[in-house]
Amino acid sequence: METVPAETRFIADVMLGRLATWLRLLGCDVEYFREISDEDLVERASRDGRVILTRDLELSRRRKARGNHLLVRGDGYKEQLRQVVERFSIDPYARILTRCLRCNLPLEEIGLEEARRRVPPFVYETQREFRGCGCCGRVYWRGTHRFNAIRLVREMLEGGG
Repeated sequence: METVPAETRFIADVMLGRLATWLRLLGCDVEYFREISDEDLVERASRDGRVILTRDLELSRRRKARGNHLLVRGDGYKEQLRQVVERFSIDPYARILTRCLRCNLPLEEIGLEEARRRVPPFVYETQREFRGCGCCGRVYWRGTHRFNAIRLVREMLEGGG
């Protein structure tokens, strides 16, 4: 199975915020705005070479969106995630948890001294690798949330749940 190259990028319409977050969790570059007009979304996708993810049939019919979109059919984010992963042959584990879930930027390694100032003492004492977002300042580490996220992804994609 071929995977989506690292440079493949998406833009999700306003109805797909939860899907955007889950795709970011998988390491996909997904722009998402809580408020954006269809015209601006299509223009941004065209300008930046992004594939439009939408549930809006009218948006998908726009001239600039034709051939550059996926009309997402699932009603829930789990179905939607399965559809996108299958349609674009995304390896869900190749780049998992490498992007900020809030800002969409790739995470960067953070040194231990910087991490000491930015994470709770218990986390600093029990972890040795930290990554951070250069935009919002969030810090990520390999805690139980990582294993829970992988388990949930596996259940959604492989277990059908």
